[in-house]
Amino acid sequence: MQDISPYSTFNRVIRSTRLVAQEFLAERWETRPLELGEVLYEEGQTFTHAVFPHTGVLSLLAATPDGKSLEKASIGNEGFLGFTYLMGASGAISRTVVQVPGYASWVSMDDLDEAMERFVCVREAMLRYSVALISQLMETVYCNSTHTAEQRISRWLLQAHDRMEQQPFMLTQESLGLALGLRRATVSETWSSLMRSAAISYSRGSVAVLDRKVLRDHACDCYDRITAAALPQKRPGENNDAEHRLGDPRDGSGDTSG
Repeated sequence: MQDISPYSTFNRVIRSTRLVAQEFLAERWETRPLELGEVLYEEGQTFTHAVFPHTGVLSLLAATPDGKSLEKASIGNEGFLGFTYLMGASGAISRTVVQVPGYASWVSMDDLDEAMERFVCVREAMLRYSVALISQLMETVYCNSTHTAEQRISRWLLQAHDRMEQQPFMLTQESLGLALGLRRATVSETWSSLMRSAAISYSRGSVAVLDRKVLRDHACDCYDRITAAALPQKRPGENNDAEHRLGDPRDGSGDTSG
């Protein structure tokens, strides 16, 4: 199914591939909104599509013995949902919920298999992100057991801000508390403190980051390590046509050969 929507392509995994590969995927994907609270996959559910967010945030949640949930990792436009498929698994490792609404492109596994077979850059980009996500999973375990609520909330807000193309973005105290395993009162107290320091603003479920430097001062170093791992890695000798991006107004020309 060819995507003819007006959505722009912000996903960094897709944008790090060659233009000809991006065009191949765009002819086959379906792009639609990510709705707040939408469950994309349940744990163990077989993947039918990989999901590439352009904006918004997905939470990979683990169930705790007391019936609560805790975020294992989050995915935004730096990655995609379905990385375990590359490792030979057919099902999702976590319940995946839309934490911040946005939009994403759905690519069927058959089309993804064909893309990875035809374009080495697609497989390489997806594998590079998979390594970054594994790094984030391990970092999150350390962060949840070591750092304060304020540090963890500030780190999460910085990551969300990185993934959104505009502000403010929708995020409730309740949903963030559920993701981080914190009481809503704790989230409310922390957000009030961050608002007093002019790091963020919050009103009726909408958050805006006003001063990243101040917010960064409140966050833990996990943010730097997670962010560094998620950045596209420029390989020596990589073809420059990766600099021309699908849906980018700068694309007036470019080599589209395989």
